[in-house]
Amino acid sequence: MTGEESFAWHEAEKDLYSGIDTSVPHSARIWNYWLGGKDNFPVDQQAGDEYIRVFPGITGLARHSRAFLTRAVRYLAAEEGVRQFLDIGTGLPTHDNTHEVAQRVAPDARIVYVDNDPLVLLHARALLTSTPQGVTAYVDADLHDPPAILEKASRTLDLTGRPVGLMLMGILGHIADDAEIKKIVAALLDPLPSGSFLTLYDGTATDEDFAEAQEGYDETGAVPYRLRRPEQVIDCFDGLEVLDPGVVPIHLWRPEPSPFDPGPPAHAYGGVGRKP
Repeated sequence: MTGEESFAWHEAEKDLYSGIDTSVPHSARIWNYWLGGKDNFPVDQQAGDEYIRVFPGITGLARHSRAFLTRAVRYLAAEEGVRQFLDIGTGLPTHDNTHEVAQRVAPDARIVYVDNDPLVLLHARALLTSTPQGVTAYVDADLHDPPAILEKASRTLDLTGRPVGLMLMGILGHIADDAEIKKIVAALLDPLPSGSFLTLYDGTATDEDFAEAQEGYDETGAVPYRLRRPEQVIDCFDGLEVLDPGVVPIHLWRPEPSPFDPGPPAHAYGGVGRKP
């Protein structure tokens, strides 16, 4: 980066920070806090601690979700030969991001991350790393606008000729209406070629403490997150060939042997489905 480019970046950085509201908790920053990250503010830590007080299992769910992403991406790259990933609702960088997992298996993998959070955009430089053979790109776009996502992603990915791994990891709860979710998933999947995959998980209302903690979080002024029933998550895979072991609690999706205690079960369902 030249001195002129560095100056331009720092000016853009200032503009992005000025647009970040640190008076209201934000889900991406709270998630980062639960995972032990540093990209969060006191308001996020306070909301995260209150959530933990009501539902201590949330930190385990955060770890399980990261492990599920790792296993799913590695499987798609290693076993299914997927070389393109579209990860929507990226969140803040952490350990084993999608591009890191995919490019360890396939250095030529191409990954596009999508988010519309200014703090995520600010940290895009951390995501925009790649092997020399592959590509990693970032798209500033909203989940509610699939055509814009696909148009921007098509500048990096071949969305018509080669299978794509579409990732919707823990973000559909931000959409209240079930019918809208199905429309968004269909709008993202329909243009993708046969042999593409949907990898998805979301928190499920299978624990009273979880539901109570989420209700308290929603009352903080942050963007609400709707916990769904397991069958509602399963409905997102309509028309797809769901891979074994199905749409299940994410800690049970192809778990790996470990000498360590995995902790409490994850109150989230997820799976991987292949487009015919």
